[in-house]
Amino acid sequence: MLATQRRHLILQELQSSGTVRVADLAGVLGVSEMTVRRDIDTLDAEGQLLRVHGGATRTGTFSAIEPGFVSKSAQETEAKQAIAAEALSLLRPDMTLLISGGTTTYEFARLLPRDLGLTVATNSIMVANALVPGTVGPATAATAARGGIRTLVLGGQRTPSEALVGPVTMHAMENLHADLCFMGVHGIDPEAGITSPNLLEAEANAAMIGASGALVVLADASKYGVVGLAGIAPLASIGTLITDSGIATRGARHEAADVLRQAVGDLRIAAAPSAQLRSPLPSSRTPQVSAYKGHDA
Repeated sequence: MLATQRRHLILQELQSSGTVRVADLAGVLGVSEMTVRRDIDTLDAEGQLLRVHGGATRTGTFSAIEPGFVSKSAQETEAKQAIAAEALSLLRPDMTLLISGGTTTYEFARLLPRDLGLTVATNSIMVANALVPGTVGPATAATAARGGIRTLVLGGQRTPSEALVGPVTMHAMENLHADLCFMGVHGIDPEAGITSPNLLEAEANAAMIGASGALVVLADASKYGVVGLAGIAPLASIGTLITDSGIATRGARHEAADVLRQAVGDLRIAAAPSAQLRSPLPSSRTPQVSAYKGHDA
């Protein structure tokens, strides 16, 4: 298991339990206690948790730490791929799409068919790279006839998640209109809605929603209950939410799927085999305290 994967699992347990013990983590992760301590030291230095004697605790309710693209891409890989594959069913010929930054939207971009005559506008460097002609799959006569995917890259300031944000991005969004917006998010919460740790990225994402006929959120189950610093939009704004089968074990009483079904227009659950294989740590749950920050969109 990669270090980034171990640290993500540590943060997952903190999100659900409030505190973790080094000995428990070592047993579940199958590594030495020294390795766990080094991971906790790294996360403490990044401000993502607070190191305490024998373990770690959460620093607070809201997350303002924006993980990098490479770090996030190693997390929940199978779930993201399953979600991306399910999202393809929403496509129709000649659609115009807005695709936000994120590792799940990157997986989606990699799978986009080249023979539907799609137009994609994105503020994600990685998504744009995935749409370069010939980067995915062999060229076909049908692809050539339809012209592949027309790609528009929105300029702006680069973030750790390889998204482009700021005034230049917002100006580019002013006259755009899309059929669907496919969005990756940092957190999804019943009270806080969809959120980001980056204020400027939240602003850009909200503008994407406003420029689209409908919003499709692609978010693996680990995002449930996570609240970022900046609000993007309430759950009611989501036309379709695609997550993975790990959502069945989320929430204080495993009620996450039911809550989301009532809150969004359409909840779709993609099968992700590894989501059912995680072993929760034996610890008590600390109630999640939520609040909505930022603007609605």
